[in-house]
Amino acid sequence: MRQSRRSDQRGKICVSIVEATLERALGAMKEANALGDLVELRMDYLKRPELEPLFDNREKPIIVVIRRKDEGGKYEMDERKRLRILKKAVDLDADYIDIEMRNQRSFVQALMAYRSANKKKTRIILSFHDFQGTPSPRVLQKICDRMIDAGADVVKIVTYAQSLEDNLPLLSLIPYAKKRNRRIIAFCMGEHGKMSRVFAPFMGIAWTYASLGNGRASAPGQLTVQEMREFWRRLG
Repeated sequence: MRQSRRSDQRGKICVSIVEATLERALGAMKEANALGDLVELRMDYLKRPELEPLFDNREKPIIVVIRRKDEGGKYEMDERKRLRILKKAVDLDADYIDIEMRNQRSFVQALMAYRSANKKKTRIILSFHDFQGTPSPRVLQKICDRMIDAGADVVKIVTYAQSLEDNLPLLSLIPYAKKRNRRIIAFCMGEHGKMSRVFAPFMGIAWTYASLGNGRASAPGQLTVQEMREFWRRLG
């Protein structure tokens, strides 16, 4: 109960599961259910992406992701298969599915139409990642606008911080999205981006991401759940 109150005050933590086998993923999900507020299933890490056994162990809201390799993930197979897996996640009442903004518009529209046709409540996270640097505030705002206009329920914009100053444009997106009445996830990757992962929840992002331990991160600079909570404890 103490962890739940702390999460409500300081922000929510989504725990990323990045295991290669179903057995290990099920074990990691048990850990994530105990430590986090949401669970992100990175299906692109699984050698055999099976959703049903994982959903049978659902205790917290689930985000389903199959991240393409050119977007920092591991998925290299047929896009039609990826679409089928994400539709299956909708059938299983996933709380969220995360889709890259750089997908073809028809891919995104197909999932939105499928959700509507089947009267499901799964929400769409449209995500944008830049693993090289951080665009200007004006460019970031335009990206945010496009994602909102495309129908994103949650906007996710994550860039790479080459300097501490790169955190500021991402953090400034949080009040910008709020003015447009849209939930947002915005922070920076990399060593210089860690501060934004810690402070963005205080500014009102939907949630931040953390790993179950060292060597289990899903992105550069991702803190562990224990590290995140310790930073928050010290900040009071």
